[in-house]
Amino acid sequence: MTGAFPDVRPRRLRRGAPLRRLVARVRLHPADLIQPLFVKEGLTEPAPVPSLPGVVQHTRDSLRKAAAEAVAAGVGGLILFGVPAVKDARGSGADDPAGIVQLALADLVGEVGTDTVLISDLCLDEYTDHGHCGVLTAAGEVDNDATLRRYASVAAAQAGAGAHVVAPSGMMDGQVGAIRSALDGAGFGEVAILAYSAKYASGYYGPFRDAAECAPQFGDRASYQQDPARSAAEAVQEATLDVAEGADVVMVKPAGPYLDIVRAVADAVPVPVAAYQVSGEYAMVEAAAERGWIDRERIIVESLLGIRRAGASTILTYWATEVAAKLGR
Repeated sequence: MTGAFPDVRPRRLRRGAPLRRLVARVRLHPADLIQPLFVKEGLTEPAPVPSLPGVVQHTRDSLRKAAAEAVAAGVGGLILFGVPAVKDARGSGADDPAGIVQLALADLVGEVGTDTVLISDLCLDEYTDHGHCGVLTAAGEVDNDATLRRYASVAAAQAGAGAHVVAPSGMMDGQVGAIRSALDGAGFGEVAILAYSAKYASGYYGPFRDAAECAPQFGDRASYQQDPARSAAEAVQEATLDVAEGADVVMVKPAGPYLDIVRAVADAVPVPVAAYQVSGEYAMVEAAAERGWIDRERIIVESLLGIRRAGASTILTYWATEVAAKLGR
């Protein structure tokens, strides 16, 4: 019994999978999922990422095939990360019209551009020889305003190559406003911004840095990413500022360890909230499953349901294509 409602017996609705499915309040749909993809300049065949079992650095050809597979499974979108052959201090490859991401975006526009949402990660860490997310001062610190000018140029280049959405991930102050102004000024007012609004200086990013080849060559990113010890109020402030500057979607990253942040942001902003189930979250499950310690498929679905239950509208996950295909059966 439940006090004021003596006839309510929740266990009645738990008897059997069909009944539980009928009354479920949180559901996964393939269109809720975004598949991250890596493309590396100069590869002749896909290169497996050892710390991310099942994930590869793609060639342009294999990228097209992976994108088509993801779209056939029903995923909502693809987010693209590029690894250039040559890096320099200002990340010149990020806005080069012949840069790997611009070329790959053009490929995907032709392959799946009318059937899914093409999202381009907008940062400099994959393109700089120092591995930081922006232009550095002589003292080796990230120059916020100089970096904004680079982000503006990168946004226009990615939009020109066919991106439907650009996703600034560098956590620079004012990045959304600078990018929105640049897109509008270049005639790309229809291109949306998915802002990494609450991105934490997390230990869960290690395998991603192997895949994107973007580990900092000195120091860390704690001076511009959020401190895990801070309260949800700071994340809400960051997300609110991004919405005010023109963000169409805001993101929390990582997802699993920050479900309280996902909930707080979802309650505070009038736009959709995405959450990134990052490489460390993925790799830990894969490693434990490989040893037979957990039920892999059950854990994957449970983790995604938890992120949706916390308030995320969309989830970026390395399992997107796999899960979407199973949900669609």
